Amino acid sequence: MAPAEEYALVRRRVGFLDRADFGVLGLTGRDRASFLHALVSNEIKALAPGQGCAATLLDVHGKVQVVLYVCVADDRIFVVTPPAMAAKTAEALDHYLFSEKVAIEDVSREHALFVLAGAEARQASERLTAACPPEKPWSHVAAKLADTPVRLVSGGGETGEPEVWIMSPAADAPKVRKALAAAGIGPIGAEAFESLRIEAGTPVFGHDVDESVLLPEIPFENLLSHTKGCYPGQEVVVRIRDRGHVNRMLRGLVLEGDQVPPQGAEVVAGDATIGKVTSATRSFALSRPIALAFVRRQQAAPGTRVSVRLGGATAAATVSALPFAR
Repeated sequence: MAPAEEYALVRRRVGFLDRADFGVLGLTGRDRASFLHALVSNEIKALAPGQGCAATLLDVHGKVQVVLYVCVADDRIFVVTPPAMAAKTAEALDHYLFSEKVAIEDVSREHALFVLAGAEARQASERLTAACPPEKPWSHVAAKLADTPVRLVSGGGETGEPEVWIMSPAADAPKVRKALAAAGIGPIGAEAFESLRIEAGTPVFGHDVDESVLLPEIPFENLLSHTKGCYPGQEVVVRIRDRGHVNRMLRGLVLEGDQVPPQGAEVVAGDATIGKVTSATRSFALSRPIALAFVRRQQAAPGTRVSVRLGGATAAATVSALPFAR
């Protein structure tokens, strides 16, 4: 299937993303919720089994060390990490572990992850398993796909469409793929996904977000509780909220012409460099290149005209709010 067809499948019906490269940690022990709550940017202690959230682990300067998806189960907390980040995240959490009764285990090899993405994702979940998780992001429910035990999790909308994650035993991943194929649900490749997620304004850790990025520089409301207790980096986040501002912001760019800029391409206003591209693709909805980019606060207003350096040339661009208008 061509990328444009895969894109249309998600916008109109449903496809699936294979998330085999994502990591999974399991936290057990009686202090697991209070321990994790004290370290991440979102509310954990108040979550009941079957609930979850997205969160970040920050350093003391308010910079993002990793973006996490947290699911609270009856006897453990699952923490889903970006690709190649499970071991590093487990080590970072373990650094804070003193007398608390918590065990942190990398269980990535025990689990397979798939994402039903598309307008009909929730209906597809019902057809496959006779179950569907609550709609609130990162809420989840146990179910069975044929004879395979699975956990169904409502996604955060990284494609801009409804999403249901399927967590299964790793040994049963071929059965899940077979069931998806039998239901007529096809895989979504990287090119289609990039158009979907950049149009949705979803930053990806390792591309748009890394350890140089302050949490308030990116769309962060779903990653943060303003009412929880202390956590590393909170002082910086609160100080920016109450008494200051960030000097740059993650924004969208709609480019003129046909050239897709590379990661790191400079964004300029006049003769001044005001930012850099973090991700870019050709938008199937807009039929032109679009990008996510950090731009200086003074040029971050939607509608601002800027340029992007492409080798020896430049391409005109317009700053866009996120998500992009389709």
